[in-house]
Amino acid sequence: MTLGQRAFRQFVLKMHSRCDLACDHCYVYRHADQSWRRRPPVMPEDVMSATVSRIAEHVRAHPELRRIHVVLHGGEPLLAGRHRLARIASGLRQALDGLCDLDLRMQTNGLRLDSDICEMLVRQEIRTGISVDGDRASHDRHRRRANGKGSYDAVVRAVQIIGSPPYRRIFAGLLCTVDVENDPSDVYQAMVALDPPRVDFLLPHATWDRPPSRPLGRPHAHARWLMSVYDLWTADGKPFDVRLFDAIKTKQEGRRSLTEALGLASPDLVVIETDGEIEQADWLKTAGQDAPQTGFHVLRHSLDQAARHPGFLAQGGGTTSLSRTCRECRVVRICGGGLYAHRYRSANGFDNPSVYCGDLIRLIDHCVPDARPRPTGNAHKLTSRAFDSLAAGAGDAGVLRDLVSAESSICRTLFAAVCTRYRGPEADAVTQMDRRWPDVTTLVLRHPYLRTWSMRALEGRLTRQAVRQRLAGIAVAVALRTGTNLAVGLPATAQSVHVPGYGRLILPPRPGSSEMTVTDGALVLRLHDRSLPIPTTCSRALPYWEPARSLAMGGCRVLLEDCDPDRDVFEATPAPRLSNEEYVRWQRLFAEAAVHVRDRPGHRAAGVPVLLSALTPISGCRERGLVAAGADAFGALGLSVPTTADALAALLGDGIQQMKFNALSDLFDLAETSAAKDRLRAAYLGRAPLGALSDGDLTDYGRRLINMLRS
Repeated sequence: MTLGQRAFRQFVLKMHSRCDLACDHCYVYRHADQSWRRRPPVMPEDVMSATVSRIAEHVRAHPELRRIHVVLHGGEPLLAGRHRLARIASGLRQALDGLCDLDLRMQTNGLRLDSDICEMLVRQEIRTGISVDGDRASHDRHRRRANGKGSYDAVVRAVQIIGSPPYRRIFAGLLCTVDVENDPSDVYQAMVALDPPRVDFLLPHATWDRPPSRPLGRPHAHARWLMSVYDLWTADGKPFDVRLFDAIKTKQEGRRSLTEALGLASPDLVVIETDGEIEQADWLKTAGQDAPQTGFHVLRHSLDQAARHPGFLAQGGGTTSLSRTCRECRVVRICGGGLYAHRYRSANGFDNPSVYCGDLIRLIDHCVPDARPRPTGNAHKLTSRAFDSLAAGAGDAGVLRDLVSAESSICRTLFAAVCTRYRGPEADAVTQMDRRWPDVTTLVLRHPYLRTWSMRALEGRLTRQAVRQRLAGIAVAVALRTGTNLAVGLPATAQSVHVPGYGRLILPPRPGSSEMTVTDGALVLRLHDRSLPIPTTCSRALPYWEPARSLAMGGCRVLLEDCDPDRDVFEATPAPRLSNEEYVRWQRLFAEAAVHVRDRPGHRAAGVPVLLSALTPISGCRERGLVAAGADAFGALGLSVPTTADALAALLGDGIQQMKFNALSDLFDLAETSAAKDRLRAAYLGRAPLGALSDGDLTDYGRRLINMLRS
């Protein structure tokens, strides 16, 4: 199979081919392709079953597919009914179990979304986006019902339901189609009020034959509209992710685009229509009747057969597949020629720049003042010598300390973004203390799972209340270390608060709010009718306080973190808090393992005293033990302890190598594909031969790493 050496990774399943809105800007019903008229309204059971089987067959044929993305789409997918949606979701998870991870999503207009459907979405883990075009006037300009009435109120109700605490974790964000007649400030403020985790601003689908509507005398109105939103979003501290703006930054840094509207990645998206026809991306419907058609069908053909269709192959040629105008453009590496469909002209097909070419150039110049592509890398740097030292497997003490500093810089950057987005007394308290004691704040933020939490908060996977509770615990940790007097409130619904490095506060049932106070270094929980002292300087447990414990190993101590709420970052499940008997066994094994770590030949255990800051018990084989490093929790290892100290020392050495590789992957692009990265990881850990790697799958840094391992 060719397809630019890539298999399909994104699958759009058209669950229902009709809609309960009559939007006048819809590319399905209001553009050149009218094939929806011949299709059955709902995907039949035999087509559903075949679709699931074909996707699983495709994944089995391509072991590099470690994760795929499936979108339940329409028309309006909720017209298919929640039971049918649940059946295909469970069928996909069952068919793909053990083959790959599944990112399952749905895009809806929200009219039929209610709590029953949200319960199903939570059970089936279907992250769902809702289409809304801003404030009432902006939204109802186009998104109307067949009788001409607007849909704004119903859509806002849907957003409020899915954004509420029981369902927020499956809220994927909002999709907004740009209309330059709408006020960009009104649209933006309406989005802020809905508190989404992400917003995707889409340029209206158009071609050179059917160009976008632009006000007279405003040739680049779409750029100006988006630039206004960008300025508001930036001035507001970027309260949610914006896919288009983030993608521009991502491409400017040399990384893969976050959207098909930008970038030059090979096409990896395929559409299955309600009748089972396998088609190219459905935005091609704007180009002409049956433009996305391939002639293949899930009941008769495999997805590998469909992938050989010239329409897919034509999009995978990188810059060589673009028009001469695009190839010679200074921003081509960022815009990638724009969305493929927007290049269409009946006279010469897709051999044109985007119909939004001028808008894209101006928007890119605005978002990235210096739009020249830069080498892939990170602001959190390592020297060339440090890279080579780590690539060879070891890294001396100075290099390891530099690695800790670089990772700490990433954590601080993420945390600052959280404080900006979730402004409040808790974030303000940490910010103020950070100005006076930055080194102390840095030390607290090195707690490994705070990075995991920061990313979850920025991705919109946590409620605002949950984020503020975590910020309260961080503020208390900094105050305890600096001797700052502090009081932070806790809502009545809060059940526990984790104080990094100190322990977990378990809040008793209470009729109202409460607060934690730090006074002269003493922590107290104040309830409506009493005050409970919290002994942060000893390991004594109380019914409402689980103190953090540590493990001594030679001359260093490592935090035993078995109560952090964000410690679920390993492939194995985190174990419950260790009993006193289990804790004593861990203490004994670690004391014995210190000698084995020190005397162990080779380089694997050398980083234990410098890199390892926390250990979390995980489920695993009791006799041999198990170790794992989380990609977004630098400094932490998940561990199931073996029966012998020598085996424990070996596991710690392996875990440190995993941690080093994850850190190198943070700071340098090592491979072109996730499959190549996995093979490189196995070679670095000594689990696979170096010869299994192809130079073509690696970046310059990846090839350099291999050369250092060989030397």
